[in-house]
Amino acid sequence: MVADALVVNAVSKTYGEKRVVRDVSFQAKAGEIMGILGPNGAGKTTIIRMIMGITAPDSGTVAFQSQNRKAASVPKDLVGYLPEERGLYKEARVMHILQFLASLKNVPKPVVASRAREWLAKFGLADYANAKVEQLSKGMAQKVQFIAAVLHQPRFIVLDEPFSGLDPVSQDLFKEEIRTLAAGGAVVLLSSHQMNIVEELCDRIFLIDKGTEVVSGPLGEIREKYGTFRVHVELGKDADPLVRLPMVAGAEQVNSNRWVLYLKDHVSPEEFLRQVPPDAGVRELSITRPSLHDIFVKIATGRHGA
Repeated sequence: MVADALVVNAVSKTYGEKRVVRDVSFQAKAGEIMGILGPNGAGKTTIIRMIMGITAPDSGTVAFQSQNRKAASVPKDLVGYLPEERGLYKEARVMHILQFLASLKNVPKPVVASRAREWLAKFGLADYANAKVEQLSKGMAQKVQFIAAVLHQPRFIVLDEPFSGLDPVSQDLFKEEIRTLAAGGAVVLLSSHQMNIVEELCDRIFLIDKGTEVVSGPLGEIREKYGTFRVHVELGKDADPLVRLPMVAGAEQVNSNRWVLYLKDHVSPEEFLRQVPPDAGVRELSITRPSLHDIFVKIATGRHGA
């Protein structure tokens, strides 16, 4: 049996004289969480809208591959979509709206009621099943919309800025549920500006800028390629012996005793440690790679000549 996969092949989109997306291709596989990243106006939302069939690509194809069949149009019963723009009916009651939206995915009403109660309890909303949407806080409404997106147990899940408006506790709950959905075999596509969350969640990254792919691949490989090591060190004396090492590209003083040293490309932590003078006066030392945020800024500013 062929594994589930979302296959985007050479899609392009032009509005007026502006080419918003240019020959973009990628695959998102079952069991993976794939992050789509890019600065504002990069084309992320346009790609998601083409995937969801909201707008058609001028060229290229989008296919949902599942159970030995390949659908060129959106298989609505297999896809769960949480859009960036929120759209719950304010006058509707929570349970009613969940039942209505699930009915559009061909889920029997008794099944919906049981699943909805489980999800509402999981998100701390059991007492709000009969409340109107307008009575909910922004974060509570976001939870309801997330439930609506996954209640029919979709095989393909597209989440556009799912953490918007959530407090840290709710963010952790969402992260846990998204991981569970992927572990259950779903294809999960995630777009978010919150780099720390993307770094925690995503197995693969697709970075787009000005409608064009910049870098894509497993997160670990991207960090290996673009993330040179940083040495965080506390010293009991002057930092010059370390700063002047030939494998150090630059240094930043945090306070009187603490420094951050930036190692040159392809320098390993072991190589650096072997060169640390015995009398360097090191009190504390840790070596890390830059965050995804730092890598994103490095790539984006490099492309824009900053």
